[in-house]
Amino acid sequence: MTVKINIIIKYIIMKNSVLFAALLIAFLFVRASEKDDKSVEENKGIAFFEGSWEQALELAGKEDKLIFLDAYASWCGPCKSLQKKVFPSEKVGNFYNANFINVKMDMEKGEGIALAKKYGLRAYPSLFFINHNGTLKKTALGYHNVSQLIKLGEAALK
Repeated sequence: MTVKINIIIKYIIMKNSVLFAALLIAFLFVRASEKDDKSVEENKGIAFFEGSWEQALELAGKEDKLIFLDAYASWCGPCKSLQKKVFPSEKVGNFYNANFINVKMDMEKGEGIALAKKYGLRAYPSLFFINHNGTLKKTALGYHNVSQLIKLGEAALK
């Protein structure tokens, strides 16, 4: 009798291992597809330029656009909210990508330190609109929701 029970227990363990492995694989596929969906959605928002400040100025001149500079600090709560809730918006992305060279910069690191001094950074987040010559055209402070950020961009273009 004991031998039969051991065989039955081994059979159950083996079946459960296969079932567990199948469930694990299914779970991993679902998680991978969720990440893909999220990255597609994120790409609908503002596309930020990745390069030096000088390269951004040069590109702004070539494309005859203003630079939108998101001046942030890594510890700033409202900055994180803008990056998480507003910048990924498709509506914001469509408007800003069409009309500006978009740059985000930690103003407490690298090139950001000199730019903070140059443009008189007073608070985080600061949203600067700058022409290709480096002249500041418009500044706004603090968190802006989707419609407020679009209205701010429209005002900067006038």
